[in-house]
Amino acid sequence: MKTDILVVGSGVAGLYCALNLPKDKNIVVVTKNKARRSDSYLAQGGICVLRDEKDYDAFYEDTMKAGHYENNPDSVHIMIHSSREVISDLISFGVRFEMNGKEFTYTREGAHSSPRILFHEDETGKEITSHLLETVRNRENITIIENYTMVDLICENNECHGIIGHDENGVYSAIQADYTVLATGGIGGVFEHSTNYKHLTGDAIALALKYGIKLQHIDYIQIHPTTLYTENEGREFLISESVRGEGAILLNSKGERFVNELLPRDVVANAIFAEMKKEGSKHVWLSMAPIPVEEIKTHFPNIYQRCLEEGYDATKEPIPVVPSQHYFMGGIDVDRYSKTSMNRLYAAGETACNGVHGRNRLASNSLLESLVFAKRAATHIVDNYTRLQHCAEVSFDASQYEGYAEKYKKIVLDAIEKEKNSHE
Repeated sequence: MKTDILVVGSGVAGLYCALNLPKDKNIVVVTKNKARRSDSYLAQGGICVLRDEKDYDAFYEDTMKAGHYENNPDSVHIMIHSSREVISDLISFGVRFEMNGKEFTYTREGAHSSPRILFHEDETGKEITSHLLETVRNRENITIIENYTMVDLICENNECHGIIGHDENGVYSAIQADYTVLATGGIGGVFEHSTNYKHLTGDAIALALKYGIKLQHIDYIQIHPTTLYTENEGREFLISESVRGEGAILLNSKGERFVNELLPRDVVANAIFAEMKKEGSKHVWLSMAPIPVEEIKTHFPNIYQRCLEEGYDATKEPIPVVPSQHYFMGGIDVDRYSKTSMNRLYAAGETACNGVHGRNRLASNSLLESLVFAKRAATHIVDNYTRLQHCAEVSFDASQYEGYAEKYKKIVLDAIEKEKNSHE
């Protein structure tokens, strides 16, 4: 297959990038699973926005402080000042944020100095991703191919000409493109406990390592403090940061509060780990008692329902929570336009690292950062568009990719461990 622009991934970064590309270009979006099965779809809490210019300094400082001041200041500035434009775009696509009359309702989450987060119940990611996906499906120039797994890049002389992958039946093929955008999501699938979908295994990171594409901070991995503790296997169910932002408190087995719940995620997670070690327990408890019952049921209906399914009524009793791998702050190194160190190759969303998050991501900056820099990738491609004058010759033996999934996982984990050890 030959197309103008290829986007790998169907989360908010991939979809929004595709929607910001011209309608006279042929665009193919491939995704490893069903288009809806992205981590963007799972995002609960909300999306940050600059409420007004008076909030800029505080928003900037909150982001930098949460990231331990290892953030890229230029990227943080770009994200904050692009936020209102992104929100306007989302609303034009039909996204419904909580309103109080004609005014937005803002919530606050951990490490934010003031409320600046827009939300839709406790399914903000689903609300945004669903409308983006619907809009993409209605664009005649965009083709979505589901259940297609990227296994390799087509490249020549440090220039990307597309990818090699296979469909759900294991049939391999090549997709050539003038430009390729990697928006493959996080790396949760390589960990035992994660809030991510299991099929998100950092394939783009493995291929970047294979071809010497520059990476950044791949050992910067965020642990979310509160996921619902269960003995069942599978993806961990996240208890949104905004639950604590609205007043929920963390308790040990004696019913004692042991940490300020609104501190940055890494600080809260470490406090929970310390308390679990001290008590010899598998989890701690999260009490929503400070939140009015009606607010629990209306602001957090899906969290409330999931807790009921696990045997806990969050309006009457604390729920067991435990930290789990949640987000990847590192990734493929990109510039302010989401361009990688390989020509004609861009990366956006969780698989990319433009330095916004530093060492630790501020709550609800993930959707915003993904959208802002996905649009910048699209804009840069359009502004600099040239056709491939020569396509790299594609010939491959499918047997060479036998067992690639486990190999790629090991490559990613080994690289993370090596980076971590180098810092220590």
